[in-house]
Amino acid sequence: MKFFILISLLITSASARKPNIILIYMDDMGYSDIGCFGSTKNRTPVLDQMAQEGMRFTDFYVTSGVCTPSRSSLLTGCYPRRLNMHIDQNNKWVLFPNARKGLNPDEKTIAEILKEQGYATACIGKWHLGDQPDFLPTRHGFDSYFGIPYSNDMGRKNIPLPLLRDEQVIEAPVAQSPITRRYTEEALKFIQTNREKPFFLYLPHTSVHLPLFPGEKFQGKSSNGKYGDWIEEVDTCTGIILETLKKEKIDQNTLVIFTSDNGSNSRNGGSNAPLKGSKGSTHEGGMRVACLMRWPGKIPAKSSCSEVASTLDLLPTFTALAAGKLPEKKIDGHDISDLLFGMRDAKSPHKAFYYYHTKQLQAVRSGKWKLVLPQTEKLEGWSDKKRNSPIQLFNLSVDPAESNNLAEKNPNIVTRLIRLVKVAQEDLGDGDNKGKGQRPAGWVDEAKPLLLQK
Repeated sequence: MKFFILISLLITSASARKPNIILIYMDDMGYSDIGCFGSTKNRTPVLDQMAQEGMRFTDFYVTSGVCTPSRSSLLTGCYPRRLNMHIDQNNKWVLFPNARKGLNPDEKTIAEILKEQGYATACIGKWHLGDQPDFLPTRHGFDSYFGIPYSNDMGRKNIPLPLLRDEQVIEAPVAQSPITRRYTEEALKFIQTNREKPFFLYLPHTSVHLPLFPGEKFQGKSSNGKYGDWIEEVDTCTGIILETLKKEKIDQNTLVIFTSDNGSNSRNGGSNAPLKGSKGSTHEGGMRVACLMRWPGKIPAKSSCSEVASTLDLLPTFTALAAGKLPEKKIDGHDISDLLFGMRDAKSPHKAFYYYHTKQLQAVRSGKWKLVLPQTEKLEGWSDKKRNSPIQLFNLSVDPAESNNLAEKNPNIVTRLIRLVKVAQEDLGDGDNKGKGQRPAGWVDEAKPLLLQK
């Protein structure tokens, strides 16, 4: 019965107008930084109402605790190591301005798949998948781009922080306090221009990456400093977008997703409670993120999903909803439409979910169990104690803080999860050992900085 209901929903959405899709992607927002995920400091009435009208995903993951690798997975449905986007050309964990490396133009993105199905596509906000022309959003299926091409703290040295329209620098250095408002204004123009056709809006906010730049009208308004100010500004701007959908009478045919690229750094007001760890780690606080999905009449209101899902799953799910065609190359995500539509007894399609830190495989989750591997290679900032810690097993359904090691009591589960580890090591690689399923990143012979042409 579940199968026929799902097929009916998919056929209905395919025969009617294809759904609009808006993907709002925060930068470094903590798991409990919005009210519907436990925040008592940040006022987020719009997002709380969005949760009331849709679904909370409580066990939703990104593939990295930092920007670049996480974003590469979001757009391609692939683990960063599969794309060789897990490190930059100097073995750092994100891309920096003027890098020769970027997302390979041969990889198919969400935007390219939806564009083939007649969608208008726009990226408005932070990109961070390469700043050379071959790597910009307009070369990856987006009709237009408006935003800062990398992190907002990367304009401190020789290259002023640029604001791009498509492939042209239009301001440098860009004033950051108005940026959330400007992103929202661009989003409204895009929605209104394309209200008569299906559209995909990817809105990766600069908020709340350090340094913090809330808009002038929001400064000093929250009880959580600049961090809370900026969260509350995004909440307000999300409300403006949702109201615009209603005004244009396309609210009922629009899937809106709100999530983050990784956890908070747990400084300056961010919180990942009750999860352990923070941005940059493979603890839950680094890679499990708050996620809301809203689609009136399709996604059950006031619902919650505790099955394992990931940004890896967005590409195949959007492809199914748009009746598109998946990439020919192997991807790691799965269609989670049955979870989205609240199908009875729907389960996670992931037999295993892998936690990589740069080039190291550090953990695997299967069902409620998370196996944390011993690490022998020294990483920057790691103590000897952390590097030589024993194998650990946690039951995340009751221990999201990863505080009670159950490895000795459950040797059979440890053995089963180690077999899953070996699958990833062979396919995706681990450390300096390459995997059979890895593909090359994009490269240019000579990188040129993004500068304002006078």
